[in-house]
This record gives sequence, C-alpha cells and structure tokens, in this order.
Amino acid sequence: MSAHGTGPVSTIHFAKTRLRGQAATLERLRVDRQLEEALTHGPDPLHLAAVFGLDPKTAIRYAENARALLTTMTEEEDPAIRDEPKGPNAP
Repeated sequence: MSAHGTGPVSTIHFAKTRLRGQAATLERLRVDRQLEEALTHGPDPLHLAAVFGLDPKTAIRYAENARALLTTMTEEEDPAIRDEPKGPNAP
C-alpha cells in the first residue's frame, strides 16, 4: 500500500524524500511555478493573484518579470529586433 489517503503529500515528507540532494528548494519550486504560469497564460497580475492567492503587489511583480522575459525571448527569436541598436545613442 503506497498511500494512506488521497490528500496532498506533506511538505516535510516531500522535502525529505524528493528534494534530497537537489539544488531546488520548495520556495524555488513555488516561485518557478508562479513565473511559469505568468509566462504560459500571459503576464496578467489578476490571473496570478486568483490562481495562487498572491498579494496584488506580488502578482504585479511576477507579471512584470514575465513581461520582461517574454520581451527578451521575442528579441532573441527575431533577428530584425535583435540587431537593432539599443540605448540612448540609438538613431
């Protein structure tokens, strides 16, 4: 019998068994999951706040980070954007 119920695995059990020897922590996994949600469903702070129960300021911060990552990823994929000069001296 591998399970005694249908409830979620306790944090302590999960940390002791699954994360042993890994560089990841529960906090890093949580942050990664929230950022992944923002990248997948768009940088919408209301969606993030609703899904994860985040404080509005925290949701806005995740959305801004996701927006910056999406912009960076788009620039890397599009050679025309990537090769444009950036900064105050750009024409």
